[in-house]
Amino acid sequence: MKNTTVLISGASIAGPALAHWLIRYGFAVTVVERAPSLRLGGQAVDFKGETHRTVLSRMGILDDVRRHQTGGSDQEIVDAAGRTLAVIPGEFSGGDIEITRGDLSRLLYERTAPACEYVFGDSITSLTETKDGVHVTFERSAPRTFDLVVGADGIHSNVRRLVFGPEERFVRFLGHYYALVETGLDFGEPGKMYNEPGRMVAVGGTKAPAFFVFASEPLQYDRYDVEQQKKLLDRAYAGMGWRVPEIMEAVRGAREVYFDSISQVRIDRYSQGRVVLLGDAAYGNTLGGFGTGLAVVGAYVLAGELAAAGGDHRVAFAEYERRFRPYAKIAKSGNAGPFLAPGSRAKMLMRNWTFKYGFLLGLMLKVTDKFATDIKLKTYPPTAA
Repeated sequence: MKNTTVLISGASIAGPALAHWLIRYGFAVTVVERAPSLRLGGQAVDFKGETHRTVLSRMGILDDVRRHQTGGSDQEIVDAAGRTLAVIPGEFSGGDIEITRGDLSRLLYERTAPACEYVFGDSITSLTETKDGVHVTFERSAPRTFDLVVGADGIHSNVRRLVFGPEERFVRFLGHYYALVETGLDFGEPGKMYNEPGRMVAVGGTKAPAFFVFASEPLQYDRYDVEQQKKLLDRAYAGMGWRVPEIMEAVRGAREVYFDSISQVRIDRYSQGRVVLLGDAAYGNTLGGFGTGLAVVGAYVLAGELAAAGGDHRVAFAEYERRFRPYAKIAKSGNAGPFLAPGSRAKMLMRNWTFKYGFLLGLMLKVTDKFATDIKLKTYPPTAA
């Protein structure tokens, strides 16, 4: 085995999932994460179909994921008076297995931390490929050299920017923004979704963050400025009916806000030299409903190909791309914004019909399952552990 030291940028889902496999194949793994600690908040994520379940089973975490699953509860679409217009069934929003992003992240971290070096509160500042590796400098840590570097740092990937070029070349804005805010409000169960043209807010119990989606022209803002993001939300939801004023009052007092665009990554190749992209950094489509599954399956394929190639990154990266790109095509075809926040009342009505008529919902579920299972999983060499 060659190229045994690997640096992974990003400690959310894709990074620790890859670390899990690389450790078992005998690689020495370091994970660097800009956040000061593990990020445990965020929305529920889900796994769909046999392919996802098989990878979780081969990882040995399927039972743990099931123990933490949220259950994928129903959600009511309501009008301004609070009357139910339609019901989104849990099987649609929660897939086969639904788990909060924070629980999944913690589970993967706990499985890998004993055998993996995690560096929190730091970020890569430069990547220079040499004959024998990649020389890496950091904001805080001393420079180091690794055999391989993996960018698993999300749709706004720092690694992709440093190696492939500026974000605007690869990230396409899809006309909507979304936000998740822990408000502390309890609207009971089932959760509620309220729409006005181009705007949506969804709330549930105390454990579920308030969820916002709204149509917009591109906005200029600081991704790390919470108060600025609150003001953008306040402006976007001004004058909205139902219980939105109450929700926005809670948003103003919230400590944390996760605010981002609904965007799509389009890139011609996943690797360059000794650097490779994984998860949203390579094939992200925010709110597309497949991000977590793509990250976990992608980690399985990338690590497996590295093991099968004896650490030869040229062979492994090419095979990872050949096998995985057709599966990841789902990330190029969806845009959840118009579905969650339809631009007119007529489109809102059409969206609601999807859930009122069983045959339409059944058709959507079949299509979803087809995309989730559209890859033949290869059996890779036995792991070292």
